[in-house]
Amino acid sequence: MNDWVIAIIKVVFIWVWTLLVAVVMTWVERRGAAMIQDRLGPNRAGPFGLFQPLADGIKLFTKEDIIPANANRILFILGPILFSLPAFSAYAVVPFGDKIVIAGKEIILQVSDVNVGFLYVVALGSMAVYGVIVGGWASNNKFSILGGLRSTAQLISYEVPWGLALLAAALVYGTFSLREISIAQQGTFLGFLPNWGIFRQPLGFLLFIVAAYAEANRVPFDLPEAESEIVAGYHTEYGSMRLGLYLFGEYVNLCTLSALMVTLYFGSWHLPYLNMEAFLGPISYGIASFLVFFLKVSFFLWLFVWVRWTVPRFRYDQVMGLGWKSLIPLALANLFVTALAIQLTV
Repeated sequence: MNDWVIAIIKVVFIWVWTLLVAVVMTWVERRGAAMIQDRLGPNRAGPFGLFQPLADGIKLFTKEDIIPANANRILFILGPILFSLPAFSAYAVVPFGDKIVIAGKEIILQVSDVNVGFLYVVALGSMAVYGVIVGGWASNNKFSILGGLRSTAQLISYEVPWGLALLAAALVYGTFSLREISIAQQGTFLGFLPNWGIFRQPLGFLLFIVAAYAEANRVPFDLPEAESEIVAGYHTEYGSMRLGLYLFGEYVNLCTLSALMVTLYFGSWHLPYLNMEAFLGPISYGIASFLVFFLKVSFFLWLFVWVRWTVPRFRYDQVMGLGWKSLIPLALANLFVTALAIQLTV
């Protein structure tokens, strides 16, 4: 099979898969919230409300698309696109399994194994803020502008500890390649623990997951769209499928962040104390590695839902204080201690 054909298939697969996950997450979010709040949730559209995402999609596509009279028309249209495209593109460097062998040809389960790895993800993630600030400013709405400014300040604040946590992981594994980091997590650590990043970088994982919640604008860090303060924040004036792009982009971003956490800290496609490749065939092993990776990602997606409907929203000064006064000093200390430990063991 031609390499170009394989690359196109992988790109299409990742786009379809992330879209399906985003669609399913709209149902999981509602059913999860209902379960936590002791109510039913969506239960009319199809069995267990499973067709609710389809109904939502039809509603978004068929609603009237209104652009406010005093809005900047070009930037108003451009905002959701600038937000959603980086979210959909970031998954390209994340390995979603090990490899699969078909007709003697080895196919790596990753769209592109670039040697800058998560730096590419960080760069794209930082671009999403332009979609938020442009959409908020172009709406000519004070609440939207406030939401955009909040999001800008929050993303800048939390990308610093996020990036420092990633750098500490790169120091531990000696590479920026997400695939090489995944492969390095085979075997055991200290003779009895799985050789996963969470055991090598426990503080780094804690910093990463807190910063990831802030990056995704999820509770308790959903200040850019706090309903009780600024209506819906930066997308207050949006409706129809333009709003859908913001919402879908957010869920795709959750999928990418969850996949990054699994790749860096939870052994990627590896199972603890078990080498699947040793007893599975070349095709079944590839499928099994993808399923293991997907199950781990699903856990973190559920964790995003669980935290959203459990933890109360922070005040904005608390969010900024946590980032600059706590997370950044801790991230710098973690990076210094990691570098020192590696230097002493060389």
